[in-house]
Amino acid sequence: MFFGFVKESDVRKPRRKAVRTILVVEDEPLVAFDNEHALEHAGYRVAATVDDYDQAVRVIDEGGIDLVIADVALHGDKNGVDVARHAATLGLPVLFVTGRCPIDARALAVGCLAKPYGPRDLVAAIGVVDAMLHGAHPPRLPPGLSLFDGGG
Repeated sequence: MFFGFVKESDVRKPRRKAVRTILVVEDEPLVAFDNEHALEHAGYRVAATVDDYDQAVRVIDEGGIDLVIADVALHGDKNGVDVARHAATLGLPVLFVTGRCPIDARALAVGCLAKPYGPRDLVAAIGVVDAMLHGAHPPRLPPGLSLFDGGG
């Protein structure tokens, strides 16, 4: 038998995720439910699922959020771009999940995942964002994900 010794420096330690707690901002109840389920199943903590600007700001201001995933169209006078603007003031990254990502929002978000998307694509997109936040080369992009130079 061989009883070798392994130096601690030779053991690869798993990389700690930058994204662990997520705020879901979505005004379509079925999409919100699917997002929440997919994220929790993938091991993320969903801080809250809200459907308007005021609720989103309240949760963001409480702290403890690592990422906001936001639809652009929301109930009320303010939209997901306004949520992203508020998140940006706190240095909080945003991933838009929407059917049409506005060009002027590119400076406020790390990227946009185009609707419709599947749960696997959402989780993969968050993995890409996590890698970017660590300064690592992002893994293969899931279908429908566009990355931006600005925001986050």
